[in-house]
Amino acid sequence: MENLTDKELNALVSLLDDEDREVINHVRGKIISLGTEIIPFLEQKWEESFNPTVQKEIEELVHELQLSQLRSRLLEWKESEKQDLLTGLWILNTYQYPDLEFDELNGEMHQIYFEVWTSFKNDLQPYDQVRIINNVLFNRLKFSANTKNFHSPGNSMLSNVLSTKKGNPISLCAIYLLVAQKLGIPVHGVNLPNLFVLIYMNEEQSFYINAFNKGLIFSKSDIYHYLEHLKIAPKDEFFEPCSSMDIIKRMFRNLIVAYERLGDVEKTEEVKGLLDLLND
Repeated sequence: MENLTDKELNALVSLLDDEDREVINHVRGKIISLGTEIIPFLEQKWEESFNPTVQKEIEELVHELQLSQLRSRLLEWKESEKQDLLTGLWILNTYQYPDLEFDELNGEMHQIYFEVWTSFKNDLQPYDQVRIINNVLFNRLKFSANTKNFHSPGNSMLSNVLSTKKGNPISLCAIYLLVAQKLGIPVHGVNLPNLFVLIYMNEEQSFYINAFNKGLIFSKSDIYHYLEHLKIAPKDEFFEPCSSMDIIKRMFRNLIVAYERLGDVEKTEEVKGLLDLLND
């Protein structure tokens, strides 16, 4: 952050109530140029202010700074070699919860992994390994499908899903996937139309897992029947593992639909802009 004195910063904020919009826009540009380090100062000024006009301007500035930071993180993640899934989920999560720290989310996921690990045995057959994960996640920890609020934006926020224990197909699959991969199990995401599932796939066998239905195990023929019911022609991508990028993009698309259904035009357009960064 540029080295401005408290007096200079206070003077800048006081001009947010100027009658000349051109002056306000100039001040906003100056504050934005200071970067996210100015946010704590702005939040303090908001608390101290009794002027609703200044408070509104500060709220918009803080949101713009946080959104700018999210864009930078998202581009950095996109260009990273690994494209770590949990990091991508955290970045998406900060759209609604900008103060969320990665370590907090990582700690919660590690605790879930530990719960599964204490019951897990590496020498079991794949189906039995999956049944253990299912038992811990869906019976002991009580994760379940959020059928009542299926289109809620909270279903795309991992922190919200971890606290409520309810999610949509892709968020529940993401938790399952992160745990399974940390256990060294060959589980991957699969992009189906209107549904996201998992595939257990090694050299000897493969089968599918529906985390939205308490880890129900099903076969490739079941996917054919599902597609036939939807009158959708089979494609390879409906049967094969997808990437972390595919998962994050789909979660952004889900978030767009959620805000569209709520009639929140501003958030819909902002999230579309974030998805565009990944598509470019």
